[in-house]
Amino acid sequence: MNIENIKTLGELKKAGYQSKSIKDELRDNLIENIKNKVTTFEGIHGYENTVIPELERAILSRHNINLLGLRGQAKTRLARMMVNLLDEYIPFVEGSEINDDPLQPISRYAVELVNEKGDDTPIVWLHRDERFAEKLATPDVTVADIIGDVDPIKAANLKLSYADDRVIHYGMIPRANRCIFVINELPDLQARIQVALFNILQEGDIQIRGFKLRLPLDMQFVFTANPEDYTNRGSIVTPLKDRIGSQILTHYPETIDTARSITSQEARLDSRQSESVYVPDLAKDLLEQISFEARESEYVDVKSGVSARMSITAFENLLSTAERRALIAGDDKTTVRLSDFVGVIPAITGKVELVYEGEQEGADFVANVLMDEAIKTLFPKYFPKIEKLEKQGEETPYDELISWFFNGDGFELLDDFDDATYKAKLDEVTPLDALLADYQPDIDNRDVYFEKEFILWGLVQFKKLSKYRYSEGLQIKDPYGSYISGL
Repeated sequence: MNIENIKTLGELKKAGYQSKSIKDELRDNLIENIKNKVTTFEGIHGYENTVIPELERAILSRHNINLLGLRGQAKTRLARMMVNLLDEYIPFVEGSEINDDPLQPISRYAVELVNEKGDDTPIVWLHRDERFAEKLATPDVTVADIIGDVDPIKAANLKLSYADDRVIHYGMIPRANRCIFVINELPDLQARIQVALFNILQEGDIQIRGFKLRLPLDMQFVFTANPEDYTNRGSIVTPLKDRIGSQILTHYPETIDTARSITSQEARLDSRQSESVYVPDLAKDLLEQISFEARESEYVDVKSGVSARMSITAFENLLSTAERRALIAGDDKTTVRLSDFVGVIPAITGKVELVYEGEQEGADFVANVLMDEAIKTLFPKYFPKIEKLEKQGEETPYDELISWFFNGDGFELLDDFDDATYKAKLDEVTPLDALLADYQPDIDNRDVYFEKEFILWGLVQFKKLSKYRYSEGLQIKDPYGSYISGL
C-alpha cells in the first residue's frame, strides 16, 4: 500500500507505522548510506577526509551541530543536504500548525482532535523537501519571530484568557517541529534571543512572556557561524554553546584541483558560452590561484576570509569577457586570453575585505597585485625558474626572448584584436616557439597562445620585461624601454 493513500490514524496503525525522532531518522538513513557506499553529501569537494566524517559522526551521535567557518565554505549547503537523510514522507495530524506526530501529538489542538476522533483522526503526509527551515540571524530578530507570542486577537475572538495556550501564535521554531532548522550567523543573534533557545535544546519546553508551555519539540538544529563574528559583531553565549553537541570547523579548498572542481560545478554559464569559449587548463589554474593569493595577501583581511564565490564569479566574468570580445570581433569561437583577466577585476574587488593598507592602495590595485602574484607563483611550475640574482654573463633559457625585445620596439596586444590578428601578433615573437617546444612539448594546440602570453607576463613579473596597460590594450617591451621612451 502506498503510504500517501493512508488518510486516518487507524489506517496508519494498521499499516504498522512506527514513530521515529528526526535525529533517529538521520542516524538510521546515514547508517544505510554508509553500509551501501552511497555518497550522502554529493557535490561537496575537499571535505571528504575532514568536514564530512566529522559531520557524519555528529549525526550518528544525534547531536545538534554548529558549523564554524569563514564565508563561502559551504556551511549552509551542508545543512541543506542533510534533508536527503530524512525519510521521504512522515505523517502529521491534519490542521496541526506544528506537524504533530499522530501517534505522539504534543499540541493542544492535536491532542484534543485525537481524543475526539480516535482512529478517524485525519492525517496528511509531509515530504522531506518541506522539512527544512532556515533563518538568518539579524539584530532585529525577536523572540516572537522564532518562538512565538501571545496573540491578543485570537484571545479576543475565542474569549480565552492569556493563560490559555490556545492564544499562542507559534514562531518559526515550533512550526518547524520534526524538521531541520538552520540558524545562519548565530553570533549575530542578540544574547537574549540565544537564551530563549536554551530550554528548547535541552528541556523541551518554550517560554513566551512568562507563559511556560511544555512542548517537547522534535528538532535537528544546525547553526552556522563565522569566527570573525566572535569579536566584530557578537558571540555565542556560553550556555547555548554548551548545549550544541558538535562544533565542526570548515575550511577553504586546500588544492587548486579541488577549487577548480567547485568552480566548474557552481559557475552558471550560458550553454552558448561553453560552446563558443575555450578555457585553457592554465587559465583555470591561474583563476583559482588568485583566491589562494588573496587568502595570504597583506592587503586582504584574512579573518574575513575569501569566499569560494570569488572564483566562481570571476570565472563567469572571464568567459563573458572573452565572449564579448569575440562578438565584437565577429569570431564564432575563441579562446580565453591572459589579457581577458582584466574582466575579472570587478569580481575580485567586490569579494575581498581590505585591511587599512589595502584601502589606501585601492581595490583595483590590490586586484591587479593578486593576479600578478598568481602568475609569479604558477610560472615556475610550467617554465624554468627565474632567479632573483643571476651571475653576470650566465646564460638563461630566456636570453633569446629578452634580446628580441631589446632589439625591437616591443609589441602591442589590443583588447579588440580578432583571433587571427591576436595569434599573428604573438607569432611575431619567434623565441616563444622554442621555449614551448623545450618546456611544454605536449601542450594542447588550443593552449599554445595562452601560454605564449603567459611567458611574457611571467617575465614582466620577474622584471625581465616591462608591461604598460592603457585603455585599448597593453604594450610589452624590454625593461629599459619605458625609461628611454619616457613612458
